[in-house]
Amino acid sequence: MSIEIRNVSKQFGNFHALRDVNLNIESGELIALLGPSGCGKTTLLRIIAGLETPDHGSIHFSGADTTDVHVRERGVGFVFQHYALFRHMTVFENVAFGLRVKPRGERPSDAQIKDKVMNLLKLVQLDWIADRYPSQLSGGQRQRIALARALAVEPKVLLLDEPFGALDAKVRKELRRWLRRLHDELHVTSIFVTHDQEEALEVADRVVVINKGRIEQQGTPQQVWDNPASPFVYGFLGDVNLFKGRANDGRVHLDDGTQLDIPDAQHADGAQAFAYVRPHDLEVARYVPSQAQDAEGRQRGMVVQLSRSIVVGPIARLELLPEGGTESAHNTAPDALIEAHIPAQQFHEMGLRDGETLLVTPRRAKVFLDQAAGI
Repeated sequence: MSIEIRNVSKQFGNFHALRDVNLNIESGELIALLGPSGCGKTTLLRIIAGLETPDHGSIHFSGADTTDVHVRERGVGFVFQHYALFRHMTVFENVAFGLRVKPRGERPSDAQIKDKVMNLLKLVQLDWIADRYPSQLSGGQRQRIALARALAVEPKVLLLDEPFGALDAKVRKELRRWLRRLHDELHVTSIFVTHDQEEALEVADRVVVINKGRIEQQGTPQQVWDNPASPFVYGFLGDVNLFKGRANDGRVHLDDGTQLDIPDAQHADGAQAFAYVRPHDLEVARYVPSQAQDAEGRQRGMVVQLSRSIVVGPIARLELLPEGGTESAHNTAPDALIEAHIPAQQFHEMGLRDGETLLVTPRRAKVFLDQAAGI
């Protein structure tokens, strides 16, 4: 089942939840709607489901206009964040519910229902708890039962609203992998809403980044990670450092004297520039004044002080203060810190200590010109 969203807008009072959204979803695709709270992603999911009606625009399932089709007739399965299981029913009866309430002419026999439910419970690897009640299950088990119940009616489209948001980090990670494997088996067109960047990048075939009711960017996880289309996307897809400066002669001259080459901006002389650098793209070395400039006399990197180091597992997180104190305007973080990530082994081999003066050099930066620096 393919889905086409055409020029969809939705307003609640003075709040514009969606603004002229256009999106095509291929049959069998697993799509993540990613964005911060209030960006419109859940509203879009509810419009696709038929739980909300757009003010403008239309929804098409496999070419047919379904904008005014009732939710019961759309053939969608819906999985909510908080499970929505019936507490008074066993696991088996929860999964069977959608089959038992079908019109008499479409309702399977009891034997067919039993076979289908048990097959679904085996699919979600929970056939051994068919007689238990929701209160006797863990959060991860409840969410898998909710998914089995949604699949019982053989939906053409599966919609998941923050399906793992109420679970702890370890269970979320396990269920993400499990959902990806399940989708590869079933190939049901699926759309899930999340504000978790790692979840979207790990699970989805395609990520749709939404901000203030508009689609900022869409593409494969690798595409949106490697080539963010806007400062918002760059900042939202993980930790990032922001440095300000001016573009001139194909270079960005940062406020501290550091220069970055940007061949794409040869004709942007004097334009305000915003350079985004991920923590793992900062090269860290001890500051040696005689080695801090290149052959042309340009400063090689940024002189910083190691304020704090956090070593957990294989990564050392370094919190760095730009030379000149805590009131630097280099970084958008409230405390003006620059964050760098280096291998823990490198950290120990260098013998770094808090308070040391270091030189950090961006290996890779994404530069945007003449744009407000809002992450």
